[in-house]
Amino acid sequence: MVRAPADARVGGCRVFRGRLRHLSPVPPLTPSPALAPAPQAAHDAATFASAWHDPVLVREVCEALAACPTVLDGTLGGGGHSAALLAEGHRVIGLDRDPTALAEASGRLAAHAKTGRFEAVLGNHDAIDEVAALTGRGFDGILLDLGVSSRQIDDDARGFSFRPGVALDMRMDPAQPRTAADFLNEAEGEVLAATFREAGDEPKARRLAQEIVRRRARAPFAVSDDLVGAIRAVLGPRSGPSDFARLFQAVRIGVNDELDGLRHGLVSLRERLTPGGVFAVISYHSGEDRVVKHAFRDWSTACTCPPRQPRCNCGGVAEGTAVTRKAIVASPEEIARNPRARSAKLRLWRRADGGR
Repeated sequence: MVRAPADARVGGCRVFRGRLRHLSPVPPLTPSPALAPAPQAAHDAATFASAWHDPVLVREVCEALAACPTVLDGTLGGGGHSAALLAEGHRVIGLDRDPTALAEASGRLAAHAKTGRFEAVLGNHDAIDEVAALTGRGFDGILLDLGVSSRQIDDDARGFSFRPGVALDMRMDPAQPRTAADFLNEAEGEVLAATFREAGDEPKARRLAQEIVRRRARAPFAVSDDLVGAIRAVLGPRSGPSDFARLFQAVRIGVNDELDGLRHGLVSLRERLTPGGVFAVISYHSGEDRVVKHAFRDWSTACTCPPRQPRCNCGGVAEGTAVTRKAIVASPEEIARNPRARSAKLRLWRRADGGR
């Protein structure tokens, strides 16, 4: 259960006793006439699922962004969240660095593109200032759904899986030169240890890194079995799928430099929010969630003076308000239908009405 102040608001919602409750839109984000909600719009995630991806926390995302006429979906993927937002009457710009995902979503949402309410853009949300198509554009709401889609995980050619014989690839952007095999074969032991510790929450991170360095001296890592073997050698024969999933995810985060990219990207995206705009981020990993939580907390703090300084002289002004003190999680019903939702955490932040 999420706990938050009873008077916390986000867009057209109030966080009350840990749940988002829909309210009338909160100024200044008064919906334009173009933002006319679809009659009896469905929030059921299953309605917007596709072969590519089953979106999580759809109802909560739609409620959080209810009063945002124009939304940037910074992780378009299969277009599930975008489809739900379009059904609610929003205008959506979908951004993704994976050309295959972009093509999939563009085909699915082609009817909305014809009406001018949907636009697909190739690019990385971590480097939005480098996306020419979005230069100088602002958004009333921004959504990030971090991680990989179900299709990417299930497609052995993408190399995210620990199924036997799968090549170690894990690149979110296929044009990126470094694969997971390159990372495991070339990274310094300390870098590997830091990756498993910070991105995998692995207590034996140093030992695992040393085992990888020892093994790659005999034969380079090439397929999933190589990494699974190293994991079992360190964690023991009782290690299983949950350990493999956690540590393969850590490698994926390291290959794509996701944590550092997220730290920098959040700031750039914040600057694209209009006054009163809402930032919604779904994470699936404790490292990602910490980055988001700390960013939202820091942006909501006015004074930046040292803790023991008796008087404030920094003149700081808070950028906005962290709407949720604790992350919103999927309901038991959603987890039963979509087990991958069990690790999803949604955090919300609202930019100050005056901007900055």
